[in-house]
Amino acid sequence: MSAPLVWLPFEPEQLGDPPDSLRYEVVDTLDQVPDSVSEVELWVPPYLMSSDVADVLPRMTSLRVVQTLTAGVDNVRDRVPDGVTLCNGRGIHDTSTAELALTLVLAAMNGVPTFVRDQDRHLWPPTWRTALADRRVLLVGTGSVGRAIEARLAPFEVDVVRVARTARDGVHAIDELPDLLPDADVVILVVPLTDETRGLVDADLLGRMKDGALLVNLARGAVVVTEDLVDALRSGRIRAAVDVTDPEPLPSGHPLWDAPNLLVSPHVGGASTAMWPRAHRLVRDQLYRFAAGEPLANVMTGAY
Repeated sequence: MSAPLVWLPFEPEQLGDPPDSLRYEVVDTLDQVPDSVSEVELWVPPYLMSSDVADVLPRMTSLRVVQTLTAGVDNVRDRVPDGVTLCNGRGIHDTSTAELALTLVLAAMNGVPTFVRDQDRHLWPPTWRTALADRRVLLVGTGSVGRAIEARLAPFEVDVVRVARTARDGVHAIDELPDLLPDADVVILVVPLTDETRGLVDADLLGRMKDGALLVNLARGAVVVTEDLVDALRSGRIRAAVDVTDPEPLPSGHPLWDAPNLLVSPHVGGASTAMWPRAHRLVRDQLYRFAAGEPLANVMTGAY
């Protein structure tokens, strides 16, 4: 009887010492699907999953586990066959995304985009900036990425208010957002995209934000109603910095490009040098659990 087959998007040597009781095949693209597709039992898809995933999964008749390299699984979850365990990449992107979160907050509050434009035009206009210190930050999402962001906010002398799906000690329920928004200077979104969070931030919630407040979206673009965000930005009441948009990629000519007081990064929250060491550690540990028949980590159950 042959050893279970694992498809990896990178060379197994990058894992250091993966279990030798498994077979490995490198599949870093789905342009040409290997003949072994019906044998693979554990699949780690490429980081940037294409729509080809939907075509390949039904052909994986021996598949037992899908281990993504992304924390969000909304683009693959409904395509995983019944009986196959789906595990996400929780923990892989905490560091990268938290660093970007602080970058977007500080850049937007300190007017860095304006500095860059003024430098291009050889201008030197002194400005008065809003410090992050002494601000109230509403952190909507308290998973591993949210905790990583909060840890990096701590030295900035801010008041962090936590919000999650359900209330618990020190954490507000998401249905309390309407009452919490008027007192927040910065609102950071790091929730997964679910039926509950799709369109969560609409005209009503944006209208409850205080004048001059900053909205930072590192979740999914569809968590915010795009048209309502454009209107809010055009009103001049609020500012925003987003790493995700709806639609995505943002088409040329889309109203968001020219919306005032907006900083856009092209969905690069997880894309830094910090990603791969953490991805390799997670996959390696998961393979050892799989080989030993132990419970897997990061199994997706319920809405989250």
